[in-house]
Amino acid sequence: METQGRAFLNNCVLFAGLLRQAGIPIGTDQVLELARALEWIDLGEREQVYHTARSLLIRRHEHLRLFDAIFSRFWRRPSAELARARQTMPRAPRHKRREQPFTIVTYMAYKARLGDPEVDVSDKSGTASSAEILQRKDFSQMTPEELEQIKRLIARLRWQISLRETRRRRRDRAGDQLHMRAIVREAATHGGVPLQLAWQRRTLRQRPLVLIADISGSMEKYARLLLQFLYSVAHSLARVECFVFGTRLTRVTGQLRVRNIDQAIDAAAREVVDWAGGTRIGESLHTFNRQWAGRVLGRGAVVLVISDGWEQGDGAVLARELRFLRRRCHRLIWLNPLAGRAGYQPRVGGMRAALEQADDLLPIHNFQSLANLADQLGQLGRARSR
Repeated sequence: METQGRAFLNNCVLFAGLLRQAGIPIGTDQVLELARALEWIDLGEREQVYHTARSLLIRRHEHLRLFDAIFSRFWRRPSAELARARQTMPRAPRHKRREQPFTIVTYMAYKARLGDPEVDVSDKSGTASSAEILQRKDFSQMTPEELEQIKRLIARLRWQISLRETRRRRRDRAGDQLHMRAIVREAATHGGVPLQLAWQRRTLRQRPLVLIADISGSMEKYARLLLQFLYSVAHSLARVECFVFGTRLTRVTGQLRVRNIDQAIDAAAREVVDWAGGTRIGESLHTFNRQWAGRVLGRGAVVLVISDGWEQGDGAVLARELRFLRRRCHRLIWLNPLAGRAGYQPRVGGMRAALEQADDLLPIHNFQSLANLADQLGQLGRARSR
């Protein structure tokens, strides 16, 4: 079995070489990452191999079609006789099916943990329960097992957002304005004499919520839970639009509407080509303002931008787009996972623009910060305040 694993690894190297010959730029670090990821997937599942290789080797959208053609030609399905022979062979422990199914979130957790420095943690058993400690633990320091627990906690969160008064009115005994049409209509049935007064008030509706999340390389340790967060909000509120960006903006609202959370996240991940790539916040917000703001920012929308602020583009462009976005929405909230660290100072260019334009700057580094965000969204006032 070890020989088979070595042969499969050699085939991965050959496959990467074919992609390079076809004109797709692939670095040695990407091939090494693919080799490490093989330990986390079932090599007998063609779909898992395909999505893993695609997410790690392809960085540009225009290379997808060429990648699919080379993958289909190189990784051809085995013949029936070879498949029957393979089923009779014992599986090595690392190729056995895992209790937890493979997802892109699980692998990103494993990949981020490889480069984390070792930290000595003092024994605090007895001071707080394990659940409370887990809720205060930074997402970037969690193990895959802890991330699975947080995933279940996020799924149980119920999000609410403040209501707004519409121009429409409805009949209500406790209303603040006379309902003249109803009064005249009832008076007509009594010879034109109004026997009682009718009142009306403005109807209340939920504000639209727009989430724009950064999944670039600097957010890699946190991006593995951002899709979980977007999924939870999208299934708790009625009017939610979800976008992710690295070097370009991608709308994932439709993909996250799938009922099964793993299928929804896998579908959203397939749409993102620049996962863990560069960061161009200003250009991504420019795309949003030009193509989507007019469609999704009506009727007092609340916008959440999730990013650490590491901007590779022009800071002036980011400030201009944030200023335009703030004028179009009811409230602009910037969520930064680094803001939860002790002694954090927003000194990078993107955060300086965020401080000038955003109404709120909040942390989003652990489960407790998510719970606090849920409370704040439900208590937003009618007036804008910073």
